[in-house]
Amino acid sequence: MLLSILTSLLLAAVQGTPSAPPAPTEADFVIRDFQFTSGETLPELRLHYRTYGTPRKDAQGVVRNAVLVMHGTGGTGGQFTGRGFAGELFGPGQPLDAAKFYIILPDDIGHGKSSKPSDGLHAKFPRYGYVDMVAAEHRLVADGLGVNHLRLVMGTSMGGMHTWLWGERYPDMMDALMPLASLPTQIAGRNRVWRRVVIDAIRHDPEWKNGEYTIQPQSLRTAAEMLWLVGSNPILRQKAAPTVAEADRQIDQYVTNYMRTGDANDILYALEASRDYDPGPALEKIAAPLLAVNSADDLVNPPELQILEKEITRVPNGRAMVMPLSDRTVGHGTHTQAAIWKGYLQELLKASETSR
Repeated sequence: MLLSILTSLLLAAVQGTPSAPPAPTEADFVIRDFQFTSGETLPELRLHYRTYGTPRKDAQGVVRNAVLVMHGTGGTGGQFTGRGFAGELFGPGQPLDAAKFYIILPDDIGHGKSSKPSDGLHAKFPRYGYVDMVAAEHRLVADGLGVNHLRLVMGTSMGGMHTWLWGERYPDMMDALMPLASLPTQIAGRNRVWRRVVIDAIRHDPEWKNGEYTIQPQSLRTAAEMLWLVGSNPILRQKAAPTVAEADRQIDQYVTNYMRTGDANDILYALEASRDYDPGPALEKIAAPLLAVNSADDLVNPPELQILEKEITRVPNGRAMVMPLSDRTVGHGTHTQAAIWKGYLQELLKASETSR
């Protein structure tokens, strides 16, 4: 899954100097009386989004150039607007040139400028899951933006998991799919347990006050420490913090910054949302060409599990790539370092162009 919130710390690991990214357009789409799978309803669900470019329709009125890019847990669509992503992909002559493509970057439920617990409902906010998030993304694309077809659906971490679900739920709506830093199976094993460490720390913290705290509870420190722990690879962590004193300094600095900007209810809900993620039973429904890209140094999706290699054989037009550890990979956060994997994106776009 995750840790889009750590990506900004890892940009320096990418070699080369990407071009300055173009500026996106930002807006909100409001869904009235959105019903969650829990049975709860929100009178107004606000989805914030950013776009680049202009949608273009063919003679039959089908949009042919739209691209949906979805972020990870704790992130926002804004994380894709910097040099490391937009600067590598959205500029002139680049794989997703904004002069040719219509690029959609939503803030998911519970994230960024979209409706979230910290807006005021706190722990009374509807208990959302990944199924709800994907349904809301689809409403934004189809109803809010009038896009009836997607050239490409892609995402990082949680957004990668959403990509698998998009392929199953809307198999005729896209030409290609590219999930990054994700696995097509339930959140289980170590991946579930590290999340439970955070969830339990917050829910059992007297300072949490059932979500009605006035200052951030100290359990938010545990959340920050776990996010820092799983977001990079051990080699980079050891290099950056080779002594006890330096390791303590780095984690203390990260936690201090996170306590200023993070929110306990928001991260609690975001981590709990993965409970209903289970694409495994329906992988055969994915029709469009799919290229899944992970990195071998990803602590969240470790390659030794061999889950990706096994499950990709069930996707009719699926292919998987696990990038080896290198001096350019940065653990789980490699998903947002587009310079490392954009060649695979180009291959997918070319292959899916001929299959359209």
